[in-house]
Amino acid sequence: MRTLRRRTIAGAAIAAFALIAAACGSGGDGGTIDGPTITIGSANFSENALVAEIYAQALESEGYQVERKLNIGSREIYAPALEAGELDLVPEYIGTMLTFLGGAATPDSAETHAALRVAWEPAGIEVLDYAPAQDKNGFVVTQATADELGLAKVSDLAAHNGTLVLGGPPECPERDLCLKGLESIYGLDFAEFRPLDAGGPITVAALAGDEIQVGLMFTSSSSIFANGFVLLEDDKGMQPAENLAPAVRAEIIEAYGDDFKQVLNSVSAKLTTAELTSLNKFVEVDGEDPEKVAAEWLKAIGVVE
Repeated sequence: MRTLRRRTIAGAAIAAFALIAAACGSGGDGGTIDGPTITIGSANFSENALVAEIYAQALESEGYQVERKLNIGSREIYAPALEAGELDLVPEYIGTMLTFLGGAATPDSAETHAALRVAWEPAGIEVLDYAPAQDKNGFVVTQATADELGLAKVSDLAAHNGTLVLGGPPECPERDLCLKGLESIYGLDFAEFRPLDAGGPITVAALAGDEIQVGLMFTSSSSIFANGFVLLEDDKGMQPAENLAPAVRAEIIEAYGDDFKQVLNSVSAKLTTAELTSLNKFVEVDGEDPEKVAAEWLKAIGVVE
């Protein structure tokens, strides 16, 4: 019952993205591996699409056939699409996904990852090894706002209840790790919530232009440092562990076995938060092509020649 309606929505969304670039890959020796094509999806923000591209190229380098359907939308769309078999793999953030499934995520990565594996297994989804890289929700203000209002921690915002505008992705008001949590855990009351993007250029522009005073951004976003924004400390520990991990349909793993998992796990093992932030800078700040950034990083870590 929980996923029936979402799957209908997801099917329409996937169809709408049917013309997104697809690619079949060949291995380094020129051969391809027999088996089903692996459809890789992502959420609709640059970091998640970049990590999906990294996984796609790593698999292609080993001869797996891959199709890309990137920037699909929010978790409410791509998660049921994965369960329905419209996608085969997505990069996921372990804490948020566990919360989405009704579980209780904690700041402990291993604990949260184990709980997510158990929670998603009945839907036919296996969560592979998690990367050291974490990207949590963060709440950001400009340096000028921080100085004027004396802001260093999220709890400092309570002294200004009813006066500030919060900006974030449209689903923020319904998320425990976004507006709902700010209200229930921190006791915050905003003058207005403004739906923007998921920590991307629209949010950056709104903050810089003082259209909003507080914005949700991701803690590995290079835009925070590039724009001199202040990341407020999550002093009440609202955000759980958010390591990245590939979520894969069990049918794909059954079709390909341990070698398939090893390709993805070996890539995840090399992806640290510092590496992720650096990769994000190349795409978000320097404007480089995500495919090129992914290819160069995979070459640098020895996955491709």
